[in-house]
Amino acid sequence: MRYYFAVSLLLLLQQQDQYLTNAFTPSSHQKVCLNNNNNNEASLCGRRTTAISSLSPVNNEREDLNNNKNNVFCDRRDVLRWSSAATVAAVSSSGLLSPLTANAVSTSKDGNLPDLPPEAVRSYLQYRISLQISADYYLWELQELMENPSDWGDVGQLFRVNNNKGQGQPSRIERDYVNPMRILSLSMLPDTADALRDSQFKFERAMGKITKATAGIQRDLPVEIDPKAVPDAKKGWEEGRVALNSYFTTLNEVTGLNELRAIPPPGPNQTQTYGRSKRKYFDLAKKTKLCQNRGGPILSNTWGQLMVTGYLQDSCGIPDMDGYFYQ
Repeated sequence: MRYYFAVSLLLLLQQQDQYLTNAFTPSSHQKVCLNNNNNNEASLCGRRTTAISSLSPVNNEREDLNNNKNNVFCDRRDVLRWSSAATVAAVSSSGLLSPLTANAVSTSKDGNLPDLPPEAVRSYLQYRISLQISADYYLWELQELMENPSDWGDVGQLFRVNNNKGQGQPSRIERDYVNPMRILSLSMLPDTADALRDSQFKFERAMGKITKATAGIQRDLPVEIDPKAVPDAKKGWEEGRVALNSYFTTLNEVTGLNELRAIPPPGPNQTQTYGRSKRKYFDLAKKTKLCQNRGGPILSNTWGQLMVTGYLQDSCGIPDMDGYFYQ
């Protein structure tokens, strides 16, 4: 709706241009009379003659002359310029053109990407969305799982490798975090690769602490929980958050795009500081889960892999991933 309104305003501006062109063009009954006097005055002679003087040959600006109450614009171009600028300013300030200039999807020609190796550019453009979704999960789901030991059975599933029928499927932590981080670090220049690899190793060590703290604890399995288990799990989550943020910071610096959002520390304003929509994340997670379930357990991992690599098509009502990424 805003788009069509903006187009209508531009058409109105063109009509205004035509009207002013006709209004300020001398008719056949008018002529221009130049009086070569000492004041360089120019007079428009015809049925109605208006005195205009001191025309600037440099910037062609209007000046208030002879204290005339009915000042006349000396140049039609001034009217067009001022009216056009006012119209565009009004439209811009109202936000009507914002859908046309909203967050554009960055490409291989943006930021510092042209200076990076081609493989690094391809890897970044392929995995940036999945890494941000993984950060969303880390904040809004995994953090809550650390609080309640009765949910630690779900945590164990994140680290479980599916070796069904000899087909080794990586765990979710490996698939959604470690593998993309590894691929990106291997594609970068040596100095950047070392920094990314260091953050990756710290993240893996943090996940190891979570695995150790939550191992063997399930909802329906009565076991004695070590009093240090919950603090250790939270500590592992926090170290993983710092490592993931470090990885994102390095990527933002090397790409020059600053697209990846770091996870804020725990607190009452954590989601607000994060600057991304929790509602949109859970809507995406719900639709993705439904899409995976359509194929049953056989195709579930395949859907998950398509999600990570960015090839998942919108056949399950999943929103546009670029729109989800740029919030």
